[in-house]
Amino acid sequence: MDEDSSHHHFNIQQATTEHLHLAPRIAATMEESAKARGTGIGKRSPETIAHYIREGKALMAFHHDGRWAGFCYMNEFDNGAMVSNSGLIVAPEFREHGLATLLKKALFDLCREKYPEASVIGITTSPAVMKINTALGFYPTAFSEMPRDEKFWKGCELCVNHDILKRTGRKFCLCTAMRFDPKAKTVSAVNGN
Repeated sequence: MDEDSSHHHFNIQQATTEHLHLAPRIAATMEESAKARGTGIGKRSPETIAHYIREGKALMAFHHDGRWAGFCYMNEFDNGAMVSNSGLIVAPEFREHGLATLLKKALFDLCREKYPEASVIGITTSPAVMKINTALGFYPTAFSEMPRDEKFWKGCELCVNHDILKRTGRKFCLCTAMRFDPKAKTVSAVNGN
């Protein structure tokens, strides 16, 4: 299914407290996805997911028939200098329909609206997410360009690859660090690139 037709099948909205009951399902879907792919996905507890919902920092996707279809959230770091796109998950029955792209784009737009001067960041092992991020203007970057804020790195502690990150002093992992720098984008636009 192409992305344009998928717009008609999904409703993406800011998560509210009425969605809190979905937190256990979202956490379980994330864990199942990590096991199925055999790659690192930082586990998120239902309580962590509920926290982002309550904070107004999460997006939910629903199929037009009302079924839950996807989730993602943002978090700010280094006093608002950086904001992450995190926790992207699509329910198995809705994968391969362009929903991940729709969710990432909606979250990216929300981050840019709420934090227009902040760099938007993320780390991932997923080639599909890297492709989506690249289309949004992200570029691969060094882990040293990620937040210094300890709460950012806390999210990596439950990943199966955390030992690699720890052993290398947060310089390397199996994830790719990606960043959208609004200042660099502005300079590129001015230079006609």
